[in-house]
Formats: sequence, structure tokens, C-alpha cells
Amino acid sequence: MAISYSGLSAFHAVAEAQSFTGAARTRNVSQPTLSAQVRGLEDAYGVRLFDRAGRQVKLTPLGQSLFVITARLFAAEDEAQSLLAGSRTLQRGHLRIAADSATHVMSTLARMRERYPGLTFSLTIGNSSEVVDQIMDFAADVAITARANSDPRIHSIKLRSDDLIAFVSDQHELARHEHLPIEAFAGQDIVLRERGSITREVFENRLSVAGIKPANLLEVQSREAVREAVAFGFGIGVVFASEFRPEAGLKRIVITGAEFDVGEYVVCRAERQRLPLVRSFFETVQDL
Repeated sequence: MAISYSGLSAFHAVAEAQSFTGAARTRNVSQPTLSAQVRGLEDAYGVRLFDRAGRQVKLTPLGQSLFVITARLFAAEDEAQSLLAGSRTLQRGHLRIAADSATHVMSTLARMRERYPGLTFSLTIGNSSEVVDQIMDFAADVAITARANSDPRIHSIKLRSDDLIAFVSDQHELARHEHLPIEAFAGQDIVLRERGSITREVFENRLSVAGIKPANLLEVQSREAVREAVAFGFGIGVVFASEFRPEAGLKRIVITGAEFDVGEYVVCRAERQRLPLVRSFFETVQDL
């Protein structure tokens, strides 16, 4: 049985919008038409792809698996259209960016907006592991991450190097220091990002290599939460130097006695690096 393209396309639109109404508006068709296309796909195979409760729709387990496939399918279709006709002049188009810090990407987006006013952008912030996953899942076109990657499916260039630094509340016992050896972290409370964060991974590795054991570790889910926890005296925070913003009540400290240099990389799926939008992003990053 040949699968219905219109049915797949309708399913993907609804799954992406999480709404029949929103998908119909995006595709510029009536909701009954869209509903009929999805129902036709379900009936043809005797399956249920959505659980419907009023205006709310939720993917069934089978629907979730199908959505992974259609995401790849329609990403490839968009790629082909872009390559053949769409954005070669970059007069229009939409670029999806994932980054482990807004600090590392905003200057590039600002430059691209100046050069190509017709482009639109969406930006997702996550830890280094999450942004690579978004590239692999076709949820983002390009990403900036501190995680070096040797996967042959990923095209990567090194953007810059950055150093990890510590910072404390100005009431902390270590606030009088400009520099601290890594040994000074022994027995101290530390505030770090969640697992998957390259900041945490590198810092914990350096402590382990040096045989340093902190007292307590407070795990939080964002850089903003790290800053707030440190400001309220929960311990020593660790961030990239480029991410630290001087403000009242916080003191920056350089860590010595170990290598805290970490690379930052621009990545995309290898087969997508020649797309005009993706290529332009890489070129703009390198220009800056």
C-alpha cells in the first residue's frame, strides 16, 4: 500500500503544532480538511496517531515514533527546496539555532540580520549535550557547543577557546582572592549545572585528576540559577569567563593549578553544511 503524502504531511503539521487548529492555520487549509487527511491515514492502516480531548491533541506512542521519521522526511524536503530554489540569495528563510549559551551566538545572529533582513531565526538554549542532540534529531540547523565531537555525521569547526573561572558572593570567605589554586576547592560547597553540561564535566574532571574533594555539590538547571545560588551564599560557582557578568555582590576568581581551557565549536549535520543558510551562518561566525 502506497502511503499518502498528504496524510503524512497533515500528520506532521498537527504533531509539530500540537493542534489541529494551529496546523490548519499554518498550512492555510480548513481544519475539517486537515482532520480528514489525518483520519484517512489512521484508517488506512488501522492505527491511532493522536489522542484527542477537545481541542487538545497528544501523540500516541506510535505517533511519537512516526513524528521522528516525518521530522527527517520534511527536513530533507526543506533542504532540497532550499538548495534548488529557496534561499540561495538569502532573501528569505528561517534558521534554527541551538546553543549552550546565548553569549556565544547573539553577535552572529545580529550580523546575519544586518546582512539579510529577510531571514528569521529561532534560538534554543540548552547544555552542550542537548544542543548536539537537537542537531542529530533535525530539531536545529546549526549549533554552538563546547562539546568536541568526532562523529562523522557532524561537520564542526572550532570557534574559540574559553576558560572556566570561579565566582563567589562578596561575603564568601574566599572573596578576598583574585586567584585561587584548585586545591582551595577542597572541602568547599560548589554550585554547578546539571549533568550534560560541559562546564560541570570539565570542572569535575579537573578536581578528580587533582584528587580534590569538595564538601557539597548543589546542582541547578541554568546559568541564571547558578548565579542566584552563589549570590545567596550556597557556594562557589563555575562558569565560562565569557559568560560571567560583573555585578554587585559577586566576585570573579581565576583558578590556577590545572588546565581550564575549553573549545567552543560550531556544528551542523555533515550533509547540510552546503545549504545556503547553514553555510552563511558558518561564514558569519568565522568572520566575527
